[in-house]
Amino acid sequence: MSEQEEKTMKPGACIPWEEKRKEYPEIMGDEKIVRRVWEQVDTLAYLYIWACLIQF
Repeated sequence: MSEQEEKTMKPGACIPWEEKRKEYPEIMGDEKIVRRVWEQVDTLAYLYIWACLIQF
């Protein structure tokens, strides 16, 4: 990851939605719902990683 990417990534995210969105060809439904769910799952992954790091 370059220094510029590190500065623009918001806290609490492993993979930002803007980066993940590029992997999907086309979203047929409501993109806002998909984005919200992705951000919730991504936040849980972020918290899990920190919990593991703190425990060991």
